[in-house]
Amino acid sequence: MSIIVVGISHHSSSVSVRERFAFAESEIDDVLRSLTDRGLAQESVLLSTCNRVELYVSTRLPATEALHAIKQFLIENRQYQDVIRDEIYCHANPSSVEHLFRVASGLDSLVLGETEILGQLKKAYHLAMEMKFTGGRLNKVFQKAFNVAKHIRSNTGIQRGSTSVGSVAVELADKIFDGLKGRRVMVIGAGDTSEKTARSLLSRGASEVVVTNRSYERAEELAGNLNGRAVRFQEWEAEFKELDIVISSTSASTYVLDRARVEKLIRPRKSRPLLLIDIAVPRDIDPEINELDNVYVYNIDHLQSIAQDYLEQRQKEIDTCEAYIREKASEVLESLHPPGHAAREGAMIQADAREAG
Repeated sequence: MSIIVVGISHHSSSVSVRERFAFAESEIDDVLRSLTDRGLAQESVLLSTCNRVELYVSTRLPATEALHAIKQFLIENRQYQDVIRDEIYCHANPSSVEHLFRVASGLDSLVLGETEILGQLKKAYHLAMEMKFTGGRLNKVFQKAFNVAKHIRSNTGIQRGSTSVGSVAVELADKIFDGLKGRRVMVIGAGDTSEKTARSLLSRGASEVVVTNRSYERAEELAGNLNGRAVRFQEWEAEFKELDIVISSTSASTYVLDRARVEKLIRPRKSRPLLLIDIAVPRDIDPEINELDNVYVYNIDHLQSIAQDYLEQRQKEIDTCEAYIREKASEVLESLHPPGHAAREGAMIQADAREAG
């Protein structure tokens, strides 16, 4: 039995590739069931976020066979027909377990040390567990990952500076407008990231947040929490003339804002600048809008430029975190095997993984 991970992330590909591999929550049951039915997995968890899609699998298959088969499964399931080079990565234990621990701890994130990924990982794990796709092996490894993440966050300085995509988006807005005091903001989509972003905007001086969502009840709920105002999704265009910043994070499969639509909406604004921040995958905002005068479009990949500002102060903590992760990954793998077996299996599996990669 080996634990493997096959995935794609902001490290290996652009958002234009990642969005084609993204999974809706409603698809997860079918995907994991298909892995089981094909004999590729005895246990599995699927993580799909803005920055990564990863399949964590416990399998009886030889590592080379499993890694190749699950990589092909991912490509075929998403009907991806372009050439794949290094966009998809493959790991077998021990590096698969170390990778999971790094993801949980925010060491593999767009913003080093960010906290959102831990919640997303817990959600993915609990969903798989409720669907009966996890068992003793992945349960033990994921629980250990959460413990490792807690230790790293509590005992290192890896979280100094902005620690979420939403916070970095606010940093970008602050730089573009030289301060957020008096700025009017619309949030399209009422998910967790949207709420955190809106709270950050208000704390930095934004005068008003308008919330719109396909579920008007959810928009009202979020607007109430933020002392903002909700508008119906069909009516948000009427607000556009007075906005300074739009942050979009929906689960739409097509652009919420396309070029033709925005071209029409900005005519009454004259030369007033407009900042559009797209933190959705698939993207909500047509990148061609950036070609319009006085309109600035940034997607989730662009946020990396601001994230770099925090790397220096966190970099010195990485070695400490990595050493702890290696130690704990070794411990949990040893606990899954009889004495003396883990090291031999790890060496064999890693050789297989290099072949498959």
